[in-house]
Amino acid sequence: MTTTTLNAESSCPLTRLTRRRRKVARPQELLEAALTLFIEKGLAATRAEEVAKLAGVSKGTLYLYYPSKDELFKAVVRAHLTQVIVEGEGLVEQYDGSSSELLQDLAQTWWSRVGQAKAAGISKLIIAEAANFPDLAQFYMDEVVVPCHNLLSRAVQRGIDRGEFRPMDVSSVVMALVAPMQFLVLYRQCADACIAPPIQLQPDVFIRTQIELLLRGLEVRPDLPQAF
Repeated sequence: MTTTTLNAESSCPLTRLTRRRRKVARPQELLEAALTLFIEKGLAATRAEEVAKLAGVSKGTLYLYYPSKDELFKAVVRAHLTQVIVEGEGLVEQYDGSSSELLQDLAQTWWSRVGQAKAAGISKLIIAEAANFPDLAQFYMDEVVVPCHNLLSRAVQRGIDRGEFRPMDVSSVVMALVAPMQFLVLYRQCADACIAPPIQLQPDVFIRTQIELLLRGLEVRPDLPQAF
């Protein structure tokens, strides 16, 4: 192939468009590669050159987008978890149905976007490596745990304010919502590693059941005294 041919190809509009599209997609490709390796190997064992290789770029290119492994991890969290929380806030703000239905929708959305996806491994990763990466653990608390808690608190308080739920300690109710979801993620990850899991859980049924159990305790009932 001659130099003239190469120059012609590089100046081809289709070639330039393909390169632009590749450049736009590159950050997401790096984040997907990082997520895969973080979950498979852990934070400490994952090296920048491995992420770059899996994404099909050079190590220098990786650092153009994410100057350190810490920044890369933060970007992974924001892309896979923070965005879901932001969308949940919009759902709470615009929701027209009952607060019971809102909690069901929030739980099902979380499961479909996070719980059953690769991103579910991030919480397990934080639990395993928080002591070795306290700054990232604090980031996760600030970026994920607290906003998620605030989001669910708004949904629960909405039900109390509308007379749908009994007045209760909102923070404790939120913890009761979160705990079964965390169990489901951990159980699924353990079960997936087993040849024959002893108990089969259907995630959609499990989530509906847990929410239903909680709601029966939250809803106003004339035959029950008001708590707290």
